Amino acid sequence: MAAFAMIIHLPVMAQDDLMDLVDEPEGKQYTSATFKGSRVILGHSVETKHKQALEFLISHRFGRVNSGAHNLFGLDNANIRLGLEYGITDNINLGVGRSSYDKSFDAFLKYKFIRQASNGAPVSMVLFNSLALKTTPKEEDDPTYSFNDRLATVSQLLIARKFSSNLSLQVMPTFVHKNRVEIFDDNDQIAIGMGGRVKLTRRLAFNAEYYYRINPPENSIYKNSIAVGFDIETGGHVFQLHFTNSVTAIERSFITETNDDFFDGDIHFGFNISRTFQLEKKKEAGW
Repeated sequence: MAAFAMIIHLPVMAQDDLMDLVDEPEGKQYTSATFKGSRVILGHSVETKHKQALEFLISHRFGRVNSGAHNLFGLDNANIRLGLEYGITDNINLGVGRSSYDKSFDAFLKYKFIRQASNGAPVSMVLFNSLALKTTPKEEDDPTYSFNDRLATVSQLLIARKFSSNLSLQVMPTFVHKNRVEIFDDNDQIAIGMGGRVKLTRRLAFNAEYYYRINPPENSIYKNSIAVGFDIETGGHVFQLHFTNSVTAIERSFITETNDDFFDGDIHFGFNISRTFQLEKKKEAGW
């Protein structure tokens, strides 16, 4: 009977522990700047914009470095995403963007429901959901694609810990669903992402990111996404320079549709640059 009572009590204890993390009572010292921007490199970090902050983000990928001098080692070719991200609250962000690759539009919602604290939760946790719309091929092309065929969704749980002022790590369990795929692809794919940041100097950090596809289609032509690079802080900006085998800038594409092999030299140079505008007016100081 005592054993039965203990079994019944365990789920209640576990639920109470989880609620303690979510409720986050006052007085905790929260960890800040686990990462310096909203992206690790390609994918999202656990960082969210403050309430009524608007970020304009440019994500740029050039062609393959090994394409030779004729293409100026990839600089003649480029894919770009322009995005806006807005802080509805400090913990809820909404974003939209448009990519030149596949002429895609995307929108996402990001919710930070646990924050790392020195005397509380050991990690920060964020729910991320995005919806992407490919506008190629055109409607008049054959085969024809309906509006629904062009949609894809991505769901992620971002879990990160800042171990010290010099080291942050993040894991990203990911589920990707595409309404319509080619014969060599699958509608549903699962991946696990891993990323990290190592601070080198006051204004320079090294970042790395990797996505491992757990259930790739048999005889898949796609590769796992790899990216390495540097964060450079310049005043109010964070300038990210990186090398990656992924040319795209949205999750549905770079996680499941990376064509190039990093270790065969199919590497793209790219950068992210952002500017944040605080739309909320500062309150006037009282007497």
